[in-house]
Amino acid sequence: MLDHLWLILFFPLAGALLNGLAGRRLGKKSVSFTACAAVGLSFLASSKGALDLWKLPPEGRSVEQALFTWIDSGAFRAEAGFQLDPLSAIMILVVSGVSFLIHIYSIGYMHEDRDFSRYFAFLNLFVFSMLLLVLANNLLLLYVGWEGVGLCSYLLIGFWFERRAAAAAATKAFIVNRIGDFGFAIGILLLFFTFGTLDHTEIFQRAPEKLQGGGMMATAITLLLFVGATGKSAQLPLYVWLPDAMEGPTPVSALIHAATMVTAGVYMVARFHVLYELAPFSLSVVAILGALTAIFAASIGLVQNDMKRVMAYSTISQLGYMFLGCGVGAFAAAIFHLMTHAFFKALLFLGAGSVMHALSGETDLRRMGALKERMLVTFWTMALGCATLAGMPPLSAFFSKDEILWRAWSSPYGHPLLWFVGVATAGLTAFYAFRVLFVAFLGPPRIDGKVAQHLHESPKVMTVPMVVLAVLSVVGGSIGVPAVFGGGNQFEAFLASVFGAQRAGGAEVAHGSAGLELFLMAVSTFVALGGIWTAYRFYVRDPELPWRTAARFRKTYDLLLNKYYVDELYDLFIVEPLRKGAVFLWKAFDIQVVDRLVNGIASLVAEGSLVLRRFQTGLVPNYVLFILVGVVAVVGYLAFGR
Repeated sequence: MLDHLWLILFFPLAGALLNGLAGRRLGKKSVSFTACAAVGLSFLASSKGALDLWKLPPEGRSVEQALFTWIDSGAFRAEAGFQLDPLSAIMILVVSGVSFLIHIYSIGYMHEDRDFSRYFAFLNLFVFSMLLLVLANNLLLLYVGWEGVGLCSYLLIGFWFERRAAAAAATKAFIVNRIGDFGFAIGILLLFFTFGTLDHTEIFQRAPEKLQGGGMMATAITLLLFVGATGKSAQLPLYVWLPDAMEGPTPVSALIHAATMVTAGVYMVARFHVLYELAPFSLSVVAILGALTAIFAASIGLVQNDMKRVMAYSTISQLGYMFLGCGVGAFAAAIFHLMTHAFFKALLFLGAGSVMHALSGETDLRRMGALKERMLVTFWTMALGCATLAGMPPLSAFFSKDEILWRAWSSPYGHPLLWFVGVATAGLTAFYAFRVLFVAFLGPPRIDGKVAQHLHESPKVMTVPMVVLAVLSVVGGSIGVPAVFGGGNQFEAFLASVFGAQRAGGAEVAHGSAGLELFLMAVSTFVALGGIWTAYRFYVRDPELPWRTAARFRKTYDLLLNKYYVDELYDLFIVEPLRKGAVFLWKAFDIQVVDRLVNGIASLVAEGSLVLRRFQTGLVPNYVLFILVGVVAVVGYLAFGR
């Protein structure tokens, strides 16, 4: 399989082309089989590739395959080539595996949609683009995948383009990502200017020679690359597109938030860890911005009433955790959390979709309640997802989240303040996760009467993927159990050939005792339990308490409910000035200068033609006379004009 890495990409691309070109003639059964089989075969190929890689000795776990020379111009050469190493192996397994489950779920969720084939064609193309991004062995091919996931997100967020809100959300995602991608592109150009190549391996090998540690060039390159990551992975200040992306179909939200797109920025920073380790200032920026994003988004999620938007702000917050891990040098811990997050966040979004399926598309928590008795599978799977999101031991996110928190405390790049922000975020996360669970499933019924009559559990094609993801959310962390519990961290050991044996979980060997690590774990767990207890008190024991608290702290509540008015500030200081500037240029320059100039030339030609047409009489004698006059003039000039 290591000689046929292209098959991992071929299957979803073939599925996208087949369903995109012939889907309407194939029928829904054939379309869904083609799409699911394409991603399923890609997952099997990824599994075989990862297994073959595992069998190699640790120092040899990096395989490159060049298909053909893509660009060969002067000194620049770029190949269409792929690289499989432990990092890309984990990514392709997560992307293809979680995407496969989402594809199966989509069969039930999108069954009645009239654009069934278009949906699955876009979904397959999305998976192909993400796989291309993580398997690329050079930055140019990575950039193609990077833009591919951006395009697919635009197409899928705006899938129901006849809805004004969906079209606006897709446009917003496209524009915000263009801002981040502009910085990313400049960073790529700086890399080529510095190294003369965009090949990953060559850049990493020559980086210590070409870039001075802590120097301006290393800092500039890494910060520009991180600008791209803030757009794709929805970090401050370019996070605003992700909550609005909920206008797309719910399985699309699961795909974007769990397996594709938003994880691209985290992967990219981890992939270029060699450069970031040469730029300590950039690492600090990544860590601080990640921590701020984590607690900022978590605070907004506390009071949002749309179930999917709560999950969206949760994703932004959890991505902040991942960047916090990268920023303190714990690259393996960040990828570990990326993997566990893919399991439980896909589960939570699919659970939200199951609720919407039962409630005729309803997402407002204020119109739910008492769903447990009628939707037991959805309840218990979502309960496990919420507990995992809250970081409850021994579920998967407990190990990945606390590994990041430990490194934030103990790493040379860390700081106790970063740890404190992370722990505070854990408490907020536990509160809003269980707020959703308690209000939707255990609170008093607030469902419309007509909807309540048809309330039912989702079909097995939707619940089975949720059960599988719930199991993964429970046991997925077992491969990364910290060494403090005995034995070694197998996940970090597998990634050691990428990040280095001593830097797999931190910039260097983390300092601190096992006792301190266990104590910090206990603190974060206690804080999370406090968040769960507070949610229980607010929404189960005393359902009126949230309203009294909101009334008491009205200004704070309104600030959080309105998301700190960031969208309004963007509109006031960026969108409106740009719009007014465009209108001014249109009226003052386009109409007054460009249009007048073009119209003036046209008028001049028209007036000139009116004069010339007087000589076009159609009478032969007149033309003969003009010819004679011309001949006389020429002869006269030749005879007397010299």
